Amino acid sequence: MSGGWVLLEAKQDANANPLVKAVADGLSNSQTRTAARDWLGSRFKGAQAADLKARALQELRDVAQILDAKAPEDAAAFKLWLQHVAEKAAEAGNEGGFLGFGGVQVSEAEKATLAEISATLNGASPTI
Repeated sequence: MSGGWVLLEAKQDANANPLVKAVADGLSNSQTRTAARDWLGSRFKGAQAADLKARALQELRDVAQILDAKAPEDAAAFKLWLQHVAEKAAEAGNEGGFLGFGGVQVSEAEKATLAEISATLNGASPTI
């Protein structure tokens, strides 16, 4: 659900980057969402749990390279938006605690993954 809210925010934000708005508008179409989900499913099909993160980071690296080459004027804003999407997903539920009480909003592992996502989108090699 956090992804849906981020898309809605982008669609409604008058100051949102045009590429971000276009992607958010495109994903509001159920056929486009289905096609994107199917494409992602095919990219990650058969991956072991240990490989999922590496594959996801590679996809982000590929997206960053495409943005830099094809839309350099929108690249920075779009990468920031992708980071925002990841942050909202990490914040979506508490880690630890009992019956929803206590715990932390973003675990140390999630913080480390967010740092890797940021580094990947900005052309740095992940440190982990």
